[in-house]
Amino acid sequence: MPRKIGLISDSHSYIDHKTLSFLQEVDEIWHAGDIGSIAVMDALPKGKVVRAVYGNIDDAAMQQEYPEWQEFELEGVNVLMTHIGGKPPRYSKGVKPRIREFGAQLFICGHSHICKVEFDPGTNCLYMNSGAIGQQGFHHMRTMLLFDLDKGKIQNLRVVELGKRGQ
Repeated sequence: MPRKIGLISDSHSYIDHKTLSFLQEVDEIWHAGDIGSIAVMDALPKGKVVRAVYGNIDDAAMQQEYPEWQEFELEGVNVLMTHIGGKPPRYSKGVKPRIREFGAQLFICGHSHICKVEFDPGTNCLYMNSGAIGQQGFHHMRTMLLFDLDKGKIQNLRVVELGKRGQ
């Protein structure tokens, strides 16, 4: 049975009903950092597996609640997640060796507020950044990603546009 994933990032203390309605339909919610407020996490639909990392705006309490890195295997896919990761081929310092060391097949980060999905042949890994669901930042469109993990495959990937920032 495929696992349905909702990937969000850069909420900056903001989450709206539209985002939450899409997250109702998933099995797991992954937040790639810059959560901003525990109220965001408390608003997430109940009964879901939540995996999150802290970002550069998150305070000490958030950093105690969530790690800087998540490394896990789900449905045969090795997943590595952190907030500041750069992008292929110029990752942030130490990211590329960590992708290789863990054998990540999926690398997730946030921070840039730019929605981007790209296969990196240099690391043999799929890179995902869901953009930003929050109102703060320079992005024009708030975005998130939905996808399925099933038997070692990433499937049914779609970008969800949540509306323009500031509206």
